[in-house]
Amino acid sequence: MRTEKNPSKAMPKAMPTKSGDTDAISLLMADHENVKDMFEQFESMTDRAVVSKKKLADEICSELTKHTQVEEEIFYPAVRAAGKEFEDLIDEAVVEHGSAKQLIADIEAMDPGDDLYDAKVKVLSEMIEHHVQEEEGELFPKVRKAKLDLVELGQQMAERKDQISG
Repeated sequence: MRTEKNPSKAMPKAMPTKSGDTDAISLLMADHENVKDMFEQFESMTDRAVVSKKKLADEICSELTKHTQVEEEIFYPAVRAAGKEFEDLIDEAVVEHGSAKQLIADIEAMDPGDDLYDAKVKVLSEMIEHHVQEEEGELFPKVRKAKLDLVELGQQMAERKDQISG
C-alpha cells in the first residue's frame, strides 16, 4: 500500500524483543511514522488526482481510527492505571482524539472536489503532528520509566489492531 519515496527514510519497524515480540511504544511510533508519510504523500498530490486523493485520505482516516481505538481501549487505560502522574497527559490525548475523530468523520463524508476537503486533511495532519509530538516527547519517555509490561501491552495492541482490520 505504502510507496517509499525515499528509501533511506524507511518506516521505523516496531522494536522486536528477544522473543520477537513488539513493545507497545514502538508499535505506536511505527503507526505515527506511517501516517506522517501518508500525509506527506497527500500534500504532494495535485488537484487532478481526485481518485488517488480520496483513496489515500480514506486510508489515513482508517489508520488513524484503528490507532486511536487501540490506544483508547488498551494503551491509555494501562498507562492511566500506572500512576496519577499520567492523568493529565492521557486526558489531553483523549480530548485530542475526539477532535481528530470529528475531522475524520467530516473527511470520510466528503469528496476531494468539495469545499474545504484539502483544508480539513491539512488541519487533521497538523493536529496529529501536535499529538504525536506530545506523545513521543512527553508521554512515551515517562511510560518507558513506569512499571508496565510494554511487550505484553504491545501484543494485546497488535492483536486488537488485527481484529479491527479483519
